[in-house]
Amino acid sequence: MTEFDGLPMLRSPVAVAAFEGWNDAADASTAAVEHLEQVWDARKVTELDPEEFYDFQVSRPTVTMAEGETRSIEWPSTKFMVASPPGAERDVVLIRGIEPSMRWRTFCEQILEVCHSMEINKVVLLGALLADVPYSRPLPISGGATEVGAAERYKLVPTRYDGPTGIVGVLHDAATRADLEAVSFWVHVPHYANNPPCPKATLALLHRIEDVLDIPVPTADLEEETAEWEERVRAAAEQDAELGEYVRELEERSQDAGIQPLSGDEIAKEFEKYLRRRGGSPGPTAGSW
Repeated sequence: MTEFDGLPMLRSPVAVAAFEGWNDAADASTAAVEHLEQVWDARKVTELDPEEFYDFQVSRPTVTMAEGETRSIEWPSTKFMVASPPGAERDVVLIRGIEPSMRWRTFCEQILEVCHSMEINKVVLLGALLADVPYSRPLPISGGATEVGAAERYKLVPTRYDGPTGIVGVLHDAATRADLEAVSFWVHVPHYANNPPCPKATLALLHRIEDVLDIPVPTADLEEETAEWEERVRAAAEQDAELGEYVRELEERSQDAGIQPLSGDEIAKEFEKYLRRRGGSPGPTAGSW
């Protein structure tokens, strides 16, 4: 493959990105990118130097054993992988990393510089947030797009959120300012079933990637894992009368008025009693991108 400035020359590439941390409820969005890396046999082409973006006491490097003796240190970073999906006329650049601790604007500039070098003109950003939704219904996807009509084409639920955002929201804005086409998909993860993994949320994001790229995405075992996940949540709801009633209320609401994203305050009011019983922090909530 021909190289340009150390990076491969690609065929009409599109980037798909996700980041661990605040943007990644139940690890659903990074799991989607990792899934694509595996099913499309992606190969690493470059990564960002983590030195200026992370507090290593927060995002610590890890030590692993190689060949039984040699110790290798893996630093937190953002990696760029290139995939050539079978039968597709374009390549896909998969970007997966950790939300940085500092210098977000510089971080976004460096990501977009790599995208520019690989002649990427569209970036698909993935996120996952906690929401007041029934596990038994299709999980809503909210988000936004720079292209006129894209929100309707991709069936995005409009957001009413105002408040703190994560690196996905900042990168979306930076891409837009750099005249790149950007689309963000945020899957709504049931807050009462937010322990990772959440295969149903990951699968929902992969279906939207299929829509954008117009190519099939192998789902591997995700369909079966989704059915097993739903069965576990159903069993928990049957054993907990309060949770079961809460889920039934959510199902009725979705049937009567359709699922609409709620603000963080609205969600907090809805399940205040639930959190008080079990403890825990809700994290990012519907529309917080």
